[in-house]
Amino acid sequence: MGESVYFYIEFETNVYKMSFLIGEYECKLDTKGRMVLPAALKRQLPDVEREGLVINRGFEKHLVIYTREEWNAITARLAQLNQYVEKNRMFIRSFTRGATELSLDAAGRVLLPKGLLDYSGITGEVVLACQVNKIEVWSKDGYDDFMNGDLGEDFSALAEQVMGGFDLGGLANG
Repeated sequence: MGESVYFYIEFETNVYKMSFLIGEYECKLDTKGRMVLPAALKRQLPDVEREGLVINRGFEKHLVIYTREEWNAITARLAQLNQYVEKNRMFIRSFTRGATELSLDAAGRVLLPKGLLDYSGITGEVVLACQVNKIEVWSKDGYDDFMNGDLGEDFSALAEQVMGGFDLGGLANG
């Protein structure tokens, strides 16, 4: 548990080594907006002390933490967008708004920016929810409300819609 899972994807002639993050962790934010990264999560992020992390707004009322490598890949894709197209400019502005570098202090804590905490409503109890290549940061109440909300019984239908077209190890496509 807490081990990195590696998956190799081949695109044309390049092979990329990707580390997928797993786990859900409950933490507490101190009065200064600092949070200790759980040891099990830090083990999955071996380069965090050297390279740092990047945090920004999520699409819902939460924050998202990326490794520096993942953030660089995302911003490289953003740089490919035609910035003469208004929707592209608006998306880039909205997506990168508030993006901030994070680094661990000597106690293994990260300081979450006040503006991002205000945006997300995060205070006190926090949930770090790993989502394959990123870590979502939620207020505990916000996460519980979101996860117990409308999706509920529709998860099976959503899984079929999202994953049903994949050929998973020779299984028939739906």
